[in-house]
Amino acid sequence: MCVMMQNDKLSGGKEVEMYSVKEVIIVEGKYDKHKLSGFVDATIIETKGFGFFSDKEKVELIRRLAEKRGVIILTDSDGAGFVIRNKLKGILNGCNVKNAYIPDIFGKEKRKAKPSKEGKLGVEGMPPDVLLDALVKCGATIDNLPPREKKTEITKTDLFKTGLTGREGSRERRADLLKKLALPERMTSNALLDVLNVLYTKEEFFNAAACLPCTQNRLPQEEISPEASDRARRQDG
Repeated sequence: MCVMMQNDKLSGGKEVEMYSVKEVIIVEGKYDKHKLSGFVDATIIETKGFGFFSDKEKVELIRRLAEKRGVIILTDSDGAGFVIRNKLKGILNGCNVKNAYIPDIFGKEKRKAKPSKEGKLGVEGMPPDVLLDALVKCGATIDNLPPREKKTEITKTDLFKTGLTGREGSRERRADLLKKLALPERMTSNALLDVLNVLYTKEEFFNAAACLPCTQNRLPQEEISPEASDRARRQDG
């Protein structure tokens, strides 16, 4: 683990542990990059909002880096952040892309006079431990941390079984789950599946789904993991 002295505003002159990340990290703006640079040793590229997509040379550079080292997309949790993320995923289709997600936390960054349009903190407003956790959970290759163990993936069938897709009220159930797990509210079912596999084990997912009031009331309990159903009943009791 590399320990460096940082004398900028981020660290206040204190020793900061630097984590070396192999993948290239893509963020939206310079303040996001500055925040990450305070504790992450990596190549960090800004999209500068939507301006990136009209820069063909930069797009080609990202493709080459993705093929060589892999990339991590780390955008804000608001609507614009998801549009940028989806555009990047389209551009980098077939490349080694990992998605890091920050939680929905409402507030205002210190440098801003007022909150953003949706009132959510962006990457720059997240504590370093939250950002590091997001990188770890997405499977970032971090030199001084062990790799994550492979796990059984959550599938589209699991979303259907728990009433999160393909049924009356599925949209409302997804909204309940997103709120319960403090996940960004702007997610399609496909995006939700991606995020769930980054952040949770299959058991944790079934447990959370079983605890949703609308799931317990409207779905046959045999369609949910028995262990998760038992936990939900114990919590209700």
